[in-house]
Amino acid sequence: MKVTFMGTPAFAVPVLDALARAHDVVAVYTQPPRPAGRGKQDRPSPVHDRASALGQPVRTPASLRSIDAQHDFAALQHDVAVVVAYGLILPQAVLDAPPLGCLNIHASLLPRWRGAAPIHRAIMAGDAETGVCIMQMAAGLDTGPVLLRASTPIGDTETTQDLHDRLSRMGADLILQALAQIGTLTPQPQPDDGVTYAAKIDKREARIDWTQPATQVDRLIRGLSPFPGAWCEIAGERVKLLRAHLATGQGEPGQVLGGLTIACGTGAITVTQAQREGRRAAGTDEFLRGFVLPARLS
Repeated sequence: MKVTFMGTPAFAVPVLDALARAHDVVAVYTQPPRPAGRGKQDRPSPVHDRASALGQPVRTPASLRSIDAQHDFAALQHDVAVVVAYGLILPQAVLDAPPLGCLNIHASLLPRWRGAAPIHRAIMAGDAETGVCIMQMAAGLDTGPVLLRASTPIGDTETTQDLHDRLSRMGADLILQALAQIGTLTPQPQPDDGVTYAAKIDKREARIDWTQPATQVDRLIRGLSPFPGAWCEIAGERVKLLRAHLATGQGEPGQVLGGLTIACGTGAITVTQAQREGRRAAGTDEFLRGFVLPARLS
């Protein structure tokens, strides 16, 4: 099958690899290079880098709203487009161009967590499970009918990075199934009940409030790991807390109960990975080496 692939972040790379092995990828669309790093030099997206390594033609339009961009897309000799976290709105003319339509891989069990940050939000909300949906794209935000879905439990200590990697692999497997069965699958409209929206993560959400219950603090830490990283101040230094689990113990909010076990509004958490400014992430023993914690964190 001739496939146009449209994606940008690392989440989309395993999907591109799977499609390249099984089908004829005729073009890869990804967002243009953006300034990144300390030097703010333009850096290609992870999908751009991978497509180039595979020798696939890459297109980086800033928008698909122009007639020329839509004409170029329609002129591709493709059967279907596969879209994974592309980051640009697809106008109706683009959605209608491939004979078999545009299929989107979305990292949630739709209609729960439509939108930009479904993995983060699922962990932060304390969901017991999540999954991947293959959806026929429509004009609305993640509103199209679902062709296939697969679910997976969310572990008690899983971070967004952990879940991101597993869902990416699941999406790659599921899209191959969908393409193998295309034409025989019955699209299932999404129900109106159960719709939630996964708003883009705002960095202002990342500061830890130790007066919150331990369950909420734990979910925040795991849900924002590794980026943007939930943080608190320790001895006047901003420190990111990247991995944690619930612990026994009580105390004043922010009180250090021993090691990296911290009291919350109710209950406590134990931090198992943290990162000081300008340093790499470290486990508990390494982090505490030569770093004296105050009696209470803020």
